[in-house]
Amino acid sequence: MESTFRRIIRYFFSGTLFIVPLVATAYFIFVAFSWLDSLLQLPYPGLGFVIILVAITIFGYLTTNFAFKTFTTWFDHGMNRIPLVKLIYSSLKDLLNAFVGDKKKFNKPVLVLMNEENQLYQIGFITQADLSELGLKDMVSVYLPHSYAVSGWHFIIPKDRIKPLNISGPTAMKYIVSGGVSGFGENS
Repeated sequence: MESTFRRIIRYFFSGTLFIVPLVATAYFIFVAFSWLDSLLQLPYPGLGFVIILVAITIFGYLTTNFAFKTFTTWFDHGMNRIPLVKLIYSSLKDLLNAFVGDKKKFNKPVLVLMNEENQLYQIGFITQADLSELGLKDMVSVYLPHSYAVSGWHFIIPKDRIKPLNISGPTAMKYIVSGGVSGFGENS
C-alpha cells in the first residue's frame, strides 16, 4: 500500500514538472495577447501581437537600410543630449544590444575565482576586455548575473582570476539564471 502511494506521489510530481511550466507559459502568452488586444481595441485575439511583431520587424529592416541609418544616428545623438533621457535611453539601448544587437556582450562566458581561500567560483561574462583607457591594463569588466532574476553584479577583475569557458553564451546564461539546474547541454 505504501509503495503504491509513493508511486502515485511520484507520478503526480512528474506530471507537475510537465504541466506547470506549460500552463504558466500559455497563461503568460494569453495575458500578453489579451493586454495588447485591449490596449489597441482590436476585434480578433492575437492581432495586436501580430501587428507589433510586424512593426518591430519593419523598423528593424529600416534601421539596417543606409538612408534610415543616418536618421537613427541623428536620433540617437539627439536623445543622448537630453540629461535624464540619455541615462534611460542609452542604458536600455546598450542592454538590448548586449543580448540581440551586432555588439553582443554576453557571448564570452568565463569562470571567475571569487574567493581563493575557499575556492569559490562564479560564472559570468566578459563585457569589456580592454580597460586600458582607465589605466587598468591587466583587468577586465565582468558581469555576473543573478539566478532567477533580471539583475546581477558588475566587477572589474584581474585577468589572472578568470578562465574562459568552452560553452556558448546562451547556455551559460541559462545555467546561471536557473541556479545551476539546467545543465550545459544546448537542449537541457
